[in-house]
Amino acid sequence: MMPKHCFLCLLIVLLTSATEMQPAHVSLKPQKVQFQSRNFHNILHWQPGSSLTSNDSLYFVQYKIYGQRQWKDKIDCWGTTALFCDLTNETLNPYEPYYGRVMMTRAGSHSAWTRTPRFTPWWETKLDPPAVTVTRVNTSLWVLLRPPELPYRNQNGKNTTLENYYDLVYRVFIINNSLEKGQKAHEGTQRAVEIKGLTPHSSYCVVAEMRQLTFDRRSPRSKESCVQIPP
Repeated sequence: MMPKHCFLCLLIVLLTSATEMQPAHVSLKPQKVQFQSRNFHNILHWQPGSSLTSNDSLYFVQYKIYGQRQWKDKIDCWGTTALFCDLTNETLNPYEPYYGRVMMTRAGSHSAWTRTPRFTPWWETKLDPPAVTVTRVNTSLWVLLRPPELPYRNQNGKNTTLENYYDLVYRVFIINNSLEKGQKAHEGTQRAVEIKGLTPHSSYCVVAEMRQLTFDRRSPRSKESCVQIPP
């Protein structure tokens, strides 16, 4: 009977050998291949394989619509050294599900392809906050809100907005700097908001966010836009 400590030694040797015999393409295979989408700008991201410590690798990107058999090359990302690839123009239908995949080569070796999960822009894109413009009229403020522009254009060649694809509600908050206190001043679908009854000789800041009703998601808040109310 083999001594217990010898059996453990043999087990360690076998496990070590199995690791060393692992095909090169497995350790080179790109990791965490996934779409990251903001306002329908769809960027494919990935990380190097587990055995890579240098940046002399080349990556190759393909994409397709779910259900298609044929993958298409992304020419601008065919042999790239970057760890991302802009596939916005290849994924322009926000309601279609897409796949992307990445392969790498290095020193004469190449990896297998790594594919993304199924990606549908309409379901998964994240929202930026609205742009905020504040104009003072006496002791009132007019707040104009503009949702982020998208990479899509309508038949007249003009950019479309998120309102073309989602039901949006805007929330406006006003902060009285002298009191360091904020409160909600508006919630609704209007993009032009009047805030009345402000205190003279005070400073106010306005921030806004959007709420996407379909999925009950909220954008981050915008940067503060501040004005001074004169005496």
